Amino acid sequence: MHSTTGEHMLEVNLPRLKESLLELADIGFNPIDKGIYRSGFSDADMAGRRWLMQVAEKDGFSTEMDGAGNVWLGLGELTKPAVIIGSHLDSVPAGGMFDGSLGVMAGLEVLRVVAENNISLQYPLRVLATAEEEGRFGGMFGAQAVTGCLTPEWILSAHDADDVFLADAMRAQGLNPMDALDAAWPPDQIKAFLELHIEQGPVLESEDIPIGVVEGVSGVFKWIVHLKGKADHAGTAPMHMRSDAFMGLADFAHEIQRIIDEDGTDKSRITVGKVELIPGYPHTVPGEAIFTIVGRDMDEEVMRELATACERALRAIARRHRLNFEYKEVSWLGPRYCSKSMIALMEQKAAARGWSYKRMPSGAGHDVQFFSGMTEAGLIFIPSVDGVSHAPDEWSHWHHVEMGANLLLDCVLAKAS
Repeated sequence: MHSTTGEHMLEVNLPRLKESLLELADIGFNPIDKGIYRSGFSDADMAGRRWLMQVAEKDGFSTEMDGAGNVWLGLGELTKPAVIIGSHLDSVPAGGMFDGSLGVMAGLEVLRVVAENNISLQYPLRVLATAEEEGRFGGMFGAQAVTGCLTPEWILSAHDADDVFLADAMRAQGLNPMDALDAAWPPDQIKAFLELHIEQGPVLESEDIPIGVVEGVSGVFKWIVHLKGKADHAGTAPMHMRSDAFMGLADFAHEIQRIIDEDGTDKSRITVGKVELIPGYPHTVPGEAIFTIVGRDMDEEVMRELATACERALRAIARRHRLNFEYKEVSWLGPRYCSKSMIALMEQKAAARGWSYKRMPSGAGHDVQFFSGMTEAGLIFIPSVDGVSHAPDEWSHWHHVEMGANLLLDCVLAKAS
């Protein structure tokens, strides 16, 4: 994918990048459902990290695993602040081959291109393969460690959905959990942070645009809501005398679009993702509904308005159906913005290659959000076929992989020169 402006530009080696991605995809691959299983601190996850270090060492780059399980690949001495290219190696259960892995392997490819062309850089380069980004234990562990956002209490209390504690999972892999606190970098040691990722949504493909220049990562809040009525016999309880918790939930589901229309923006999202009905029997009116609400927007003030509107709607619905209503806010993360200078650089470099691009938010969380508060940080998206991600049929076309990696290369060279 050469420049259309006639200007000579360095190019990544797509066959080599492709081979690396396919080799990594074999680690944790399940032949039955065709998904990749490299959940954070699993055996397959650690095998992927060791494989990456071996590949990079063979290419002559420095390698290190820090106390959080992050893998670092390096070119140049750390006598000046580093330009860091980062993403993650872990996957969701039955995940795809590009989520996270693309950013890491494209980072390695950037190191290879710089080394084989003997490019003299003013700043050292580091590729960061973060540990446990997918949130098995409830955070973005590797990025939190590097940016100094961990506490001993958090490390020791974090656990997964099966009540496996993070500390135990790390010890099982020969890591001391408290060593993660030593992984933090001082802000003045980081010159910039860049991440390449698949969009994981349908926008770029539907608009036939090859490059997404990400403005920032949406803020997100999560609630657990409890509507409590009265379980009753489904045959004998008259409809007008029921305290049906499910009807309360159903009414709220119909309110979601109104709430977004009145209090949200085109970037707002509200999702009821998990529901439990009690007693959960076909012939019993549900006495309780326990469900999650996850809300997102790029503006924290809008997030507050959405949350207030959800609460107001649920209170009115509870009165209408004679239900008790309570909720617990499990988490609240404000939006994180990529730096304006990095957004401008990405747009400039895409235009120099003659490529169309789109400024867009990211509804999903990414490692970049933790770096955005401490350094110049930017995120590049490439299209996802049918918008699919977190599934075995996740796919991005190789020509888009090449374009994203070349844009990453251009931006890294601009920042490190």
